[in-house]
Amino acid sequence: MKPRFISDIHLSDKHPELTQAFFTFLNESKEVCTHLYILGDLFEAWIGDDDTTPLAQEVKNALRTFTDNGPATFFIHGNRDFLIGEAFAKETGITILPDPYTLNINDQKIVISHGDFLCTDDVDYITFRNQVRSDEWQSDFLNKPIAEREEIAASMRDASQEVTAEKHITINDVNLDAVNSFIDEHKPDFFIHGHTHRPDIHNLDSAKRIVLGDWDDSGWYCWLNEDTYQLKQFSI
Repeated sequence: MKPRFISDIHLSDKHPELTQAFFTFLNESKEVCTHLYILGDLFEAWIGDDDTTPLAQEVKNALRTFTDNGPATFFIHGNRDFLIGEAFAKETGITILPDPYTLNINDQKIVISHGDFLCTDDVDYITFRNQVRSDEWQSDFLNKPIAEREEIAASMRDASQEVTAEKHITINDVNLDAVNSFIDEHKPDFFIHGHTHRPDIHNLDSAKRIVLGDWDDSGWYCWLNEDTYQLKQFSI
């Protein structure tokens, strides 16, 4: 297997350069990897699989082109696109995975996640996460008209940006005790996640924790093969 891992692309109408970078990445990856894992926040916001905006259609078409006779492609929900559902998966040819998810790649145990559930110091966020991940909240939201959903999503984004700006930087990062407990429980060789926008490779006693970067002026991906791994940065 020659997998690639990405997260936190945050595609939106406001940043067409990110959309083009993502399409370029797909075209290049189709020739060199066997599996692609998207670990959340592919979109800046996703209001439901019935979204018919040009951006939604373009991304769906690009993913379908990529998965047709191409790498097996998998997706884990992020905090921005947790409403991506099976209709989207069917249209694009991807498979939605639970968070976290365990893989065996080249005889190594790999655990993948978006990573936001480990930000336990941010109590307000964890409370919000539990609310919006509930079946009741999602059913109520998806039954609203698209225009109303768009307004709610925009309001939630604005509120999130304001609150994040006011919090100390460490509050928005993973809690290291939570990370260590998670690794002790799951015992991976590699733990790969995104969400924090702090790309790095952390060498722990029993595992390597690879944090994927968000796409902005640069894009990030991690790749693994039989005998090596790397966290790669590229210009956008």
